[in-house]
Amino acid sequence: MNFTSPTLGELTFEETYRQIANYLDEYPEEKHKLIIGTDSQPRGQKDVCFVTAIIIHRVGKGARYFFRRTYQRYMHNLRQRIYYETYLSLEVATLITARLAEHQDAAVNAEIHLDVGENGETKELIREVVGIVIGSGFQAMIKPDSYGASKVADKYTK
Repeated sequence: MNFTSPTLGELTFEETYRQIANYLDEYPEEKHKLIIGTDSQPRGQKDVCFVTAIIIHRVGKGARYFFRRTYQRYMHNLRQRIYYETYLSLEVATLITARLAEHQDAAVNAEIHLDVGENGETKELIREVVGIVIGSGFQAMIKPDSYGASKVADKYTK
């Protein structure tokens, strides 16, 4: 599982984790938020591009982010795509938080940013995917507060 940093290029999961841990260690007294969000974009009738972003935000002081791009066969059903976005975010959040908990940073809570909102086709999916995320032990954010999915990950689906 590799990620891309806009400044460092392609990184392994371990290198990505190390960058996040180092960022947390720079100012341990500061408040940090770990944000994971996934967005997708169909590419014709062939496949769908999924981008999962990891954002480590030093509240009020900036952030760093990493993203992972994968492709899956075309999904005709929006519900299936939103569920898969949620799965990808939970997969990465589980790996990162487990790795952080092994070391010093167990206090950093992860937010899962979902690409669903009260307006549009996804409004009927909100309860379902928020329930999945909360049931998995993470905080869920929806549009317009889910910038990890709707802004950062979305930027790299094009």
